[in-house]
Amino acid sequence: MAAVQTMEDIFNQIVKENSEKLYWHVRRMVNSHEDADDLLQDIFLKVWTALPSYRGEAQLGTWVWRIATNETLNFLRREKVRAAIRLSSPDMEMERKIMADPYFNGTAAEREFAKAVAKLPDKQRQVFIMRWWDELPYEQISEISGTSIGALKASYHIAREKIEAALNLKADELSK
Repeated sequence: MAAVQTMEDIFNQIVKENSEKLYWHVRRMVNSHEDADDLLQDIFLKVWTALPSYRGEAQLGTWVWRIATNETLNFLRREKVRAAIRLSSPDMEMERKIMADPYFNGTAAEREFAKAVAKLPDKQRQVFIMRWWDELPYEQISEISGTSIGALKASYHIAREKIEAALNLKADELSK
């Protein structure tokens, strides 16, 4: 006879199975270890609070990723407002975070790649990160984001073109 799982058991399993993947997903979106850490705590708090109302219409993992994605996009919107209040551009704030991050241990090329990704509009960046780094299939991204597969493919394609253009521009600047 199988033991009945409590809500606490289910939550602990969610945290165990998703912490690292969600951390890196959020981190790539916000470009800061501290912000990602704080957001992950907020995400799991929201999951814990919403768990009793989970109806099983989506897979549990997809449901958790949707919460994480929405929380991250909300955070990015608030950051844009803060940047505007400081009379700074959101792109400059993201670039500053990438340059100032003591935990970034990539090469100069990886840093330029991160800057190019950070300049994408939030939705394009979300799709690009989920597809490129998280290696999620379009079907799962569609369930998480509530966006059609065709629109996701178009967003990903446009995002790749923008990143390639930004990196080519940077390469041209360096060769002068």
